[in-house]
Amino acid sequence: MEAYSAFAYVYDKLMKDVDYEKWTNYIEDIFKRYGVIPKNMAELACGTGNLTNKLVGRGYNLIGVDCSEDMLSVAQEKAMDVSEGSVIYLNQDMRELFLPTELDAILCVCDGMNYITKDEEITKIFKSVYEHLKSGGLFIFDVSSYYKLSTILGQNTYAENYEGVSYIWENYFDETKNICDFDLTIFVKEGKIYKKYEENHKQRAHKENEIIENLKNAGFEKINVFDAFGFEEPKENSERIYFVCKKM
Repeated sequence: MEAYSAFAYVYDKLMKDVDYEKWTNYIEDIFKRYGVIPKNMAELACGTGNLTNKLVGRGYNLIGVDCSEDMLSVAQEKAMDVSEGSVIYLNQDMRELFLPTELDAILCVCDGMNYITKDEEITKIFKSVYEHLKSGGLFIFDVSSYYKLSTILGQNTYAENYEGVSYIWENYFDETKNICDFDLTIFVKEGKIYKKYEENHKQRAHKENEIIENLKNAGFEKINVFDAFGFEEPKENSERIYFVCKKM
């Protein structure tokens, strides 16, 4: 089943604890650190547009790309309240990326790359991103770390009850394939009853050296790796890792 299809309209409620203001500030900190003043950007796997619309609100022009029409519908609706920059949302699989222009920066955050489970596909994405960047442009993306998927999430079950929606999240980590299976059962209140939705998601626990090799194969030469929301090297127990790549 397409990821995020059944619960696009409750996704934001389930992600309410994510500090998107902090994420947006960190992206801008990266721009400053690299001396880049981007104007036109794209966010891949943009979901319901939480980061996209915040960046637009700060004056940037964005193309939001996602494979889920439902998620984009929510993102587009929220974009109506944003008035600084401009945004276009495209229903597109980033494995078949085709953007109408060269860009100053391309982003992919909040596990987008973890959903790419095959080496040949992630290399294809990296090459396409490289081709869509201007010289000097930045490619910024994060991954949930191998440690997080294998140790924190893997073999564990989580459950939460909110007003109008509840979920059960069962995880299974396959050490031979480095794949974490997420079985999600969501109960959404519709009138006087709760409707049950079930989805299965798969994320790959990418290893840092494998990603760097794929980036180099795509043409990137300047690659830095950071523990999320700072500029220190990742630790063994880092849960989220950022990659910042500059097209020379």
